[in-house]
Amino acid sequence: MSGRIRVLVADDHAILRSGLRMLIRAERDLELVGEAPDLDETIRLAQSLAPDVITLDLSMPGSTGLASVEKLRAAAPTARIVVLTMHDDAAYVRGALALGASGYLAKSAADSALIGAIRTVARGGLFVDVNDAGAARAAEQASPAAAPAPGTAASPLSTLSTREREVLGLVARGHTNREIAEQLSLSVKTVEGYRSRGMRKLGLTSRADITRVAIELGLLGPQSR
Repeated sequence: MSGRIRVLVADDHAILRSGLRMLIRAERDLELVGEAPDLDETIRLAQSLAPDVITLDLSMPGSTGLASVEKLRAAAPTARIVVLTMHDDAAYVRGALALGASGYLAKSAADSALIGAIRTVARGGLFVDVNDAGAARAAEQASPAAAPAPGTAASPLSTLSTREREVLGLVARGHTNREIAEQLSLSVKTVEGYRSRGMRKLGLTSRADITRVAIELGLLGPQSR
């Protein structure tokens, strides 16, 4: 990459955008090319401005959580995405990286961390800065070589077996292990095994995590029982 790194900031909070604007403009190798308060505007500006890096809030109007990363990657496949969010648990980190993000930072991260993230992902690297211990472990398992190339992001669900998807989908719908066992004609112990393995693959620790990620990644779609 030659010249300054072109950055698009996407966040619905004007005060935060103002702070990011000043932060980026203070760096001689960075150039702020646009700001967006919602996902639709982010996609429009990403396509028209062709930024090198996009900082993305997952909770903007029009946002679909982690699926926003996939939508933005499809709209601007050459841009590198740095997720800047309040969510710093392992499920979100794993999901964002799997869907194509190159960076992931909690909003509590230091200013220097964001600048470092922008520079790192612009060079093709991977940058993660989170507070949650589980999320940190998820980040340690990732590497620049493992980060999806532009246009080739895969769903985290691809790591699950058919049975693991079925079981987690039913858990997300509120069914107990016994009810799931009856529906799938399995033993309760077998259901517990599928549930445990699926949760481990996605970095989940609770039923609430399962429900949230099931919604984010479409596990509750027509294909799920």
